[in-house]
Amino acid sequence: MNCIFPDPCISIYIHKSLMYKEHFGLKELPFSISPDPRYLYLSEQHREALAHLVYGISSDGGFVLLTGEVGTGKTTVCRCLLEQTPEYSDIAFILNPKVSVKELLASFCDELGISYPEGNKSIKVFVDRINTYLLDAYAKGRKTVMIIEEAQNLNPDVLEQIRLLTNLETNQQKLLQIIMVGQPELRDMLSKPELLQLSQRITARYHIGRLSRKEMEAYVNYRLSVAGAGSKLFPDSVMNNLYRFSRGIPRMVNIICDRALLGAYVQGKSSVDRKTLINAAHEVTGKTDIQIRKRKLLQWIAASLLLISSLAALGVTYFTYKPRRPATIASESFISPIKHSESAKSVTLHWPTGQPIEKSQTLAFQSLFRQWNLPYQEKDEACKQAEPHGLRCLKVRGSLNDLVRLNRPAVLKLFDDTGKSFYVTVTDFQNNIATLMAGKEQLEVDKKDIERSWTGDFVIFWRTPGNYHGSMHQGYQGPEVEWLYQKLSLAQGVKPQSLKSPVYDESLVKQVKKFQLSEGLLSDGVVGSQTIIHLNNATGSNEPLLVGEKAKKL
Repeated sequence: MNCIFPDPCISIYIHKSLMYKEHFGLKELPFSISPDPRYLYLSEQHREALAHLVYGISSDGGFVLLTGEVGTGKTTVCRCLLEQTPEYSDIAFILNPKVSVKELLASFCDELGISYPEGNKSIKVFVDRINTYLLDAYAKGRKTVMIIEEAQNLNPDVLEQIRLLTNLETNQQKLLQIIMVGQPELRDMLSKPELLQLSQRITARYHIGRLSRKEMEAYVNYRLSVAGAGSKLFPDSVMNNLYRFSRGIPRMVNIICDRALLGAYVQGKSSVDRKTLINAAHEVTGKTDIQIRKRKLLQWIAASLLLISSLAALGVTYFTYKPRRPATIASESFISPIKHSESAKSVTLHWPTGQPIEKSQTLAFQSLFRQWNLPYQEKDEACKQAEPHGLRCLKVRGSLNDLVRLNRPAVLKLFDDTGKSFYVTVTDFQNNIATLMAGKEQLEVDKKDIERSWTGDFVIFWRTPGNYHGSMHQGYQGPEVEWLYQKLSLAQGVKPQSLKSPVYDESLVKQVKKFQLSEGLLSDGVVGSQTIIHLNNATGSNEPLLVGEKAKKL
């Protein structure tokens, strides 16, 4: 098949895509370009972008600006935001901003179910109906948010009308929060003098850039893990080529990887090799080998000419300004040899020889239980064993930075260079060096080497407050609220006192949101596992830590 998505090839492509899903043992296609929040890989950039949007929704009106190049994940972040918004929020999603002022207002009304006279062309009628709706929503304790995609396509008069909508307010706060999402030129538009008033109302802004080489590799492994991959389908040897062709843009990564998996399936291969990936990238980008070789030749010629001219200039400089060597210095070379540390060498982690790899998960949890000074029974499921001791499992997909923030020993799932999976326990992390227990063998491994062999999956234990039954939302009642109040007081350096009523009220919600924001968590006011872990970290606990204390002797 020589075409990618031309009409005659669509049915063939879809059929073969479903076949490669079965061939690689996947539950679903891992590199679909639809914005599925489950596949959102939270790189540092995407985490911060999401935190800015959540902060924007929780603030008292105004504008939030999110920009990024085409394909960097803006829409996926917005879809993820919708899953994080509080239940008391009403969202109007404007997908086509190439509209007039009246069409925009009509779209806003349609999204929120605001009625208006059929065929209405009066801006005043639209604004009056919207104002009535916003006041009613405010009285009911609800928050209204407008999210505008591709906002770089907005006309200046439409932008001005959007600014005027934010004038709808009570004596206490704005009634409408607006999030504008667009390409980098949106920033240039808003820097124009005529849009100064709007720009000054932006309370939070964030720009998503391309993924780094390391982030791209973690992104690929993360999506494969979500899709249920049981082996490493993209070996380390192809990652540099993937980054070169995709330039770290997630959408291009998805398209190239999808096409490469299809190519590997057609050839009956168990993973993607370098040739298959390059062929897929050429097909996706539309560049032939001849074009690429011609470009490389031109680059080589340009580099050679630059080198020749630089050497010529250096020679002229040397003979013109040749320094005189002091007579007291001997002519021997005093240049010391360069020393390369062991940690600088790239290695792929392997399961220790002589130990049963099929028992790696059992051995890893055995080590994790030992970190908590708890007995472990091989026949029982690990997470259930932890519950009687006041512990629960938290199963996460993320980065090593995410794990370090949680600061607990963890079980990681790794792959060796043959694609075979095994489990280890990370018990200590100091100066980018992790201490791992692989079966009964203790290893000290560089952070980069773990990332090279890791899917992003990890499991940690965390201690629950007494009588904890699940995440605390506003209005929650119970003794856990007293625990929350005490922890927040300690985290703020305030002497804790007893609560008059054990209710998770608005005042506590605001304190939780402030704490979450300071810890780099989603500032949603919901007290779940990660917020509890960070509260315990901030106030001190007797739990085993990953960073800040040496791993226990095993």
